[in-house]
Amino acid sequence: MATTSRKQNLWGKSKPLLTPSPPEPPKFLILAAMAALPYLLPFLVLLWPAAAPAADSLAPPSQPPPSPPPQRLQVWPKPTSVSWQSAVYAPLSPSFSIRAVPSHPSLRDAIAFYTSLIRTERHAPLVPPTNYTLSRVPIRLLSVSVSGPDVPLGPAVDESYTLSVLPDSGSADVSAATPWGAIRGLETFSQLAWAGGGAASGGQPIVPCGIEISDRPHFTHRGILLDTARNYYPVHDILHTLRAMAFNKLNVFHWHITDSQSFPIVLPTVPNLANSGSYSPAMRYTENDVRRIVRFAATFGIRVIPEIDMPGHTGSWAGAFPEIVTCANMFWAPQAKPALAAEPGTGQLNPLNPKTYRVAQDVLRDLVALFPDPYLHGGADEELNRTVIYWEDVLLGPKVAVGPAALPKETTVLQTWNNGPENTKRIVAAGYRAIVSSASYYYLDCGHGGWVGNDSRYDKQDKEQEGTPLFNDPGGTGGSWCAPFKTWQRIYDYDILHGLTDDEARLVLGGEVALWSEQSDETVLDARLWPRAAAAAETLWSGNKDSSGKKRYANATDRLNDWRHRMVQRGIRAEPIQPLWCSFHPGMCNLSQ
Repeated sequence: MATTSRKQNLWGKSKPLLTPSPPEPPKFLILAAMAALPYLLPFLVLLWPAAAPAADSLAPPSQPPPSPPPQRLQVWPKPTSVSWQSAVYAPLSPSFSIRAVPSHPSLRDAIAFYTSLIRTERHAPLVPPTNYTLSRVPIRLLSVSVSGPDVPLGPAVDESYTLSVLPDSGSADVSAATPWGAIRGLETFSQLAWAGGGAASGGQPIVPCGIEISDRPHFTHRGILLDTARNYYPVHDILHTLRAMAFNKLNVFHWHITDSQSFPIVLPTVPNLANSGSYSPAMRYTENDVRRIVRFAATFGIRVIPEIDMPGHTGSWAGAFPEIVTCANMFWAPQAKPALAAEPGTGQLNPLNPKTYRVAQDVLRDLVALFPDPYLHGGADEELNRTVIYWEDVLLGPKVAVGPAALPKETTVLQTWNNGPENTKRIVAAGYRAIVSSASYYYLDCGHGGWVGNDSRYDKQDKEQEGTPLFNDPGGTGGSWCAPFKTWQRIYDYDILHGLTDDEARLVLGGEVALWSEQSDETVLDARLWPRAAAAAETLWSGNKDSSGKKRYANATDRLNDWRHRMVQRGIRAEPIQPLWCSFHPGMCNLSQ
């Protein structure tokens, strides 16, 4: 019965019966009924059927949604500064083109991509702008000017740009100091275009006229970590993710390539590591695959930083070099404590065997040859001319810390993952640059339950101490060590500079959301990442507060709904954040006005 009642139409669809009007009741009865109403209301609520609106009746006729403002722009991440004085749009010409002077190889590729996207995309906003005027002069050309066309893609590169669409000029302009800033401007222009105007625009997308945008990121490091060792991701899914990152102006792909479970990359000097350490020949990344990924990423101004996990998490090396790996292929959690590993897949490089250093050096040299980025994650030396990113444990971990003497500040960056803002504070207070990936906020795999088998904690019925929820009870971890699930709101709320002085804040390069892949593969990749990674993208680009310093939750919810809708139209299978009804009625699903 409950299932049936939820399908009823709350507002009624059947034709009302025509019955004569009843005689008017005496006035004293009306007054008595009004007096009793507050006492009867709770019972009426309990008796009211649990009904949901039918799909063709999304809005109650008595509560029409407020008209959206005429200058409602949907750009994600929110630009730093937007000026638009009049609600005038212009259609794009069918011959619309983009021209850059001077040119650059990556910018040329980006222009080809965005020209096709802008010409063919017909995005219909969930709540289209209203009360606008359509210009008779179509936009024929987007001119891109770059003052420093030879600036390489690297850390702290200038990604600022300005964008203007001049009224009645038939043109638009993007100006930037580097090709990478120009690419960000192209993405913004693509989001300004939408399928409006109807017959008056000839079916062409329209863009706002008289708009001026000045934009730059708050942080220079805005990334996604993807673990391809626990589960393998085909190359086309990595390219797909890079494209989605570009849509969100993310600029770092932290590729966690190997771990104890598999070694899927083929390195020319030590090919047996992949031959013995990958799941299968079909689950390997060749040199050509890597070069394709790096070049495709550069098209969108995205750096690729490789990570080969060592000296721990190296059980996958044992097939090729058993003599340099200790405790490999052993049961990970023996009854005697401590366990050999934090999760299945054991193995540590043997520091007493000289061959260990020769193999590790070969691995690092091959990585440097394949990946041009000046940053390398997980280990290198000055001879390789790389800045090394280490996980925070090398400085803060009580069991593995090597101390500051072995970590020169000039060539070391530390990535945080534990204890939220506390460890970020400890790292920058010690004078090191930091990348923030707090598991409490930025780990996208959290909250999906456990994955180790034969776990009796799921069946446990008795609490060990009062106030502590059972493993599988509400409030319990359910087997996820970093539960709960990190919602987009939690990610959006996180201030990675919390508690830092101005000098300390300058040492924070930015942040990365992380998708560890024990329970992820290509079948769920989009939904695991998006739109939660988009929430991080906006906070790292333009922050999470409005001009008054207030966090913009309501505004962000409406815009993220529309942005998620557009990402889906672009082929990114992002999960929804609200019922569709809320998207059609901006603000109506807020907890408060």
